[in-house]
Amino acid sequence: QVQLVESGGDSVQAGGSLRLSCAASGDTYSTFCMGWFRQAPGKERERVAAGSYSGIYSPLYADSVKGRFMISRDNAKNTLYLQMNSLRPEDTAMYYCAADRATDRCGRLWTGSPSYWGQGTQVTVSS
Repeated sequence: QVQLVESGGDSVQAGGSLRLSCAASGDTYSTFCMGWFRQAPGKERERVAAGSYSGIYSPLYADSVKGRFMISRDNAKNTLYLQMNSLRPEDTAMYYCAADRATDRCGRLWTGSPSYWGQGTQVTVSS
């Protein structure tokens, strides 16, 4: 069984930065693909970024965060990170960590159907 625990969410002003963390328990096979999603009030959950174990597959980013967010992973700690820079009010959302096996080269995770989800961490960006 895989457990994902997010942390790092906070309230910041526009233009600021935050780093989210997702500590994963479980084997490498089950957490080969890991990523971040977010959901704002009244909106559907949307993908943000995804990466694979040891960067075997190129990281994926939503167009809205390209150039501002960066996903990284510490395999020794089995921890996923999301460095968020130049934050905007529209980045305000609950951010969820997700993990999955290497199904469809992490495509199953990227399309929103990973096997495992975290509980989320809140990010609030004020103007």
